Amino acid sequence: MHLPLAGITVIELGHSVAAPFAGQILGDLGARVIKVENPDGGDDARAWGPPFWHGSSATFQSLNRNKLSVAVDLKNAEECARLRALILREADVVLQNMRPGLVARLGIDDASLRAESRRLVYCNLGAFGAGSPMQDKPGYDPLMQAFGGIMSVTGEAGRPPVRVGPSIVDMGAGLWAVVGILAALQSRHTTGDGCTVDTSLYETALSWMTVPVALQLASGNEPGRSGSEAAMIVPYKAFRARDRYLVIAAGNDALFRRLADVLGHAEWASDADFRDNASRVKNRERLNAMIDELVVHKMSWKGAGALYTSAMDMHNTLRRHRLGTPAYDSADSQQAPYPQRTLSRQEL
Repeated sequence: MHLPLAGITVIELGHSVAAPFAGQILGDLGARVIKVENPDGGDDARAWGPPFWHGSSATFQSLNRNKLSVAVDLKNAEECARLRALILREADVVLQNMRPGLVARLGIDDASLRAESRRLVYCNLGAFGAGSPMQDKPGYDPLMQAFGGIMSVTGEAGRPPVRVGPSIVDMGAGLWAVVGILAALQSRHTTGDGCTVDTSLYETALSWMTVPVALQLASGNEPGRSGSEAAMIVPYKAFRARDRYLVIAAGNDALFRRLADVLGHAEWASDADFRDNASRVKNRERLNAMIDELVVHKMSWKGAGALYTSAMDMHNTLRRHRLGTPAYDSADSQQAPYPQRTLSRQEL
């Protein structure tokens, strides 16, 4: 099968989550991705365990498939020069999330490399972004979830701040990096020139807050934490059934009418307090309590019908959607997802 980025070479100067996730997506799309790592332990994420899998953490393995790997001592001038030569000779894209200022000191920053290779697409993935007064500061996903406001709308009212479980800021920044890189490659196809792509964790955190920010600007009220609910849609939350939680999401009036039928109260759809979403938001507590009473006493997951879906743990998610395969079902598996091949330094 011909993949869309076949023939594209990406040099990933990446560690932790954001840049490796972006590099993995580019590799999945067919690019030849060469991951550059510190010879003294490699990517920090290799040690983020237990659990470990084939010598590295499961986290690392999940973010680094479809890549080649090479260890380069960036403090060694000769090795750094060879890496630079490899980039100028073969790279279409450089992707980096090294600590602020490091690539410039080593002469492998966008300005230095693009001065010699105008076709190069160079992506900087930092904590705060180019031009920010905080651009020289480092950052991690939970710090940005806090600083960007995500923790202010996550969790239950009156409870401590909660981090969203998956690293949505890191992984979101990786996705924005891929979007920018693909756009830059398309532009290069037209103009012949590459460019610099800049994105950041902080800008990604702010992008996740698009709707809560709009709600506050429109209403003047702090959105706050609302558990599994959405502030602007009702009903839209997890309800406790007899055997597990059910998540009910009636995102429009037609769906609410169907929900009311399933619950045996078709009259709700014509009730002035519930007939449209704005009315349901205004009467949120009363409607949720009515649904709660029905779901907790009368319904199980098997009898839910149109009330889709249950809140699943990871075991059931993997089983239901057949995401586990025999090769990866056990830590004792003989097949590891990464790396395909480790390059020797002589191959630079």
